[in-house]
Amino acid sequence: MTGKRTDYLTWDEYFMGVAMLSGMRSKDPNTQVGACIVSADNKILSMGYNGFPKGCSDDEFPWNREGAPLDNKYFYTTHSELNAILNYRGGSLEGAKIYVTLFPCNECAKAIIQAGITTVVYDSDKYADTDSTIASKRMMDAAGVRYYQYKRSDRTIEINL
Repeated sequence: MTGKRTDYLTWDEYFMGVAMLSGMRSKDPNTQVGACIVSADNKILSMGYNGFPKGCSDDEFPWNREGAPLDNKYFYTTHSELNAILNYRGGSLEGAKIYVTLFPCNECAKAIIQAGITTVVYDSDKYADTDSTIASKRMMDAAGVRYYQYKRSDRTIEINL
């Protein structure tokens, strides 16, 4: 009898992979971010990606990054973390972990803290020096929310759809 497989995905690889796949649903031409919320016993609770709220047409609202506030995407888009929190229909997220492909902004940090999520695993921290990310880390530190960067394994996963 042979032993079990040894090349299976770790929990972090699995859940970050789900977050990355979720981000691929985003129609944003510049930034695709995905999130996956997981229970303490490694069950997927919810997922989300950045985009416009339900009922707001992807063709009628702007995707621009520049221009007047009402003519760019920032007043209209919902971030992946908030979408994942709002998509959850099962009650409390107390003690959950969220995997996200980009470190949460200050607004998402507020939602993460208020939802009771206790751990954030992030892939990219490309905005680490911005006021939004600095504020996010201050709030999470104060609230006792643990965060750490996902350690890429350089494993390649191919999915043919």
